[in-house]
Amino acid sequence: MGLRHAGAPAIMTVSNAPSSSRRGLHVITWGCQMNVYDSARMSDVLRPLGYQPVDLPDSADMIILNTCHIRDKAAEKVFSELGRLRKIKEARKENGEQTIIAVAGCVAQAEGQEILTRAPYVDIVLGPQTYHRLPEMVARAARAGGAVIDTEFPAEQKFDFLPDTAAPQTPGNYTAFLTIQEGCDKFCSFCVVPYTRGAESSRSVTSVLAEAQRMADSGVREICLLGQNVNAYHGEGPDGQVWTLARLAATLADIPGILRIRYMTSHPRDMDDSLITAHRDLPALMPFLHLPVQAGSDRILQAMNRGHTADDYRDIVRRLREVRPDLALSSDFIVGHPGETDEDFEATMQLVRDVRFALAYSFKYSQRPGTPAAGAPFQVPEDVKDARLQALQALLREQQDAFNDTLVGQTIPVLFTGEGRKPGQITGRSPWLQPVHVSGPRHLIGQELPVRITERLTNSLGGILVEETVYA
Repeated sequence: MGLRHAGAPAIMTVSNAPSSSRRGLHVITWGCQMNVYDSARMSDVLRPLGYQPVDLPDSADMIILNTCHIRDKAAEKVFSELGRLRKIKEARKENGEQTIIAVAGCVAQAEGQEILTRAPYVDIVLGPQTYHRLPEMVARAARAGGAVIDTEFPAEQKFDFLPDTAAPQTPGNYTAFLTIQEGCDKFCSFCVVPYTRGAESSRSVTSVLAEAQRMADSGVREICLLGQNVNAYHGEGPDGQVWTLARLAATLADIPGILRIRYMTSHPRDMDDSLITAHRDLPALMPFLHLPVQAGSDRILQAMNRGHTADDYRDIVRRLREVRPDLALSSDFIVGHPGETDEDFEATMQLVRDVRFALAYSFKYSQRPGTPAAGAPFQVPEDVKDARLQALQALLREQQDAFNDTLVGQTIPVLFTGEGRKPGQITGRSPWLQPVHVSGPRHLIGQELPVRITERLTNSLGGILVEETVYA
């Protein structure tokens, strides 16, 4: 499952750069944080062609759907949206305006030709590894007057061909995603990522540090490092050595202006000693870790091809908490994997009770064509999956509330990132990623300040500023 996924599409915008030939660009993003990052970079590569963000597809000369294949019926949702965009394209054509429609991301990678068969008005289909070639695809589509499809896994690293732009480029953004690793070699039975994102690959250290420096220069104070298996990072360093995530994080922490570092999503098999030690030695590395376990039954973990046992996971958590006692955990869970019995599910519930999570995401198993589990025997009935999911989510919610309750009365550092919903309110994030709201002036946004937590709300914390003194 990996990176966290949103339930609804998001509209991506980036800063406007001057251009002699302005064209409207509208990007709709489904899915995880890496897709959000990818959408911003697609906007970057199209900017030299004059494409600038517009809020509505009706006024866009180019519309990109950046898709996700993780959730159920993902492809059908894309085709439904394409039907809506077709009407916009036809209406603009009647007014003498051309509209390029592109489908990008994991659904594009998985469906490929099927998209052009069912939606022949689509101009470009591109996989997540080829968006650095978008300008060439736009030119080819214009010249040929037909559709362009590019869903190969190119030999070249796409990051080597992206423009050197500071992301995010919108003034006032104090947190940013930075992709450092892509792909997966794990081949979990339920997951399409190895087939849509390809094999594990890591960006060079020089490339990552350069982008992080640009982010810091643009005002970013917190960076979240992204990867399908981010702790499998093995980028080539400027010294010719292979760097681990721990070594990279230590170097990033030395960049002036970067106060906080996070990373996601991790795999238990790649949680090595150096990274565990980094949680002890790097104050900038936040005490919050998203470490998916998926299940607590060894039999199901083996069926999932996870490559670890429940006790392996417990041991990793024990070692992490020994070096960083305030570390809180987040995880992913799948209920109803083929063959899961009541005893297997109870083993998952017991692991949750043993570990205790500050936050977790849980889902019913859903079949993904082409994955090993899709054709496995003993598929679990939907009503059984529903009941198990409700029981698991109730336990996870109880643990989340209990963890948040422990912070009431404490004074914690909060990085303020924007205005709150109420007048005179500002909002930020705790080290453990909870939203925190206080009454305070706007000029404090972008600073990390001590806040005494006074209440636990449904999905956030309320507090009061202790003093307007920035943390060193």
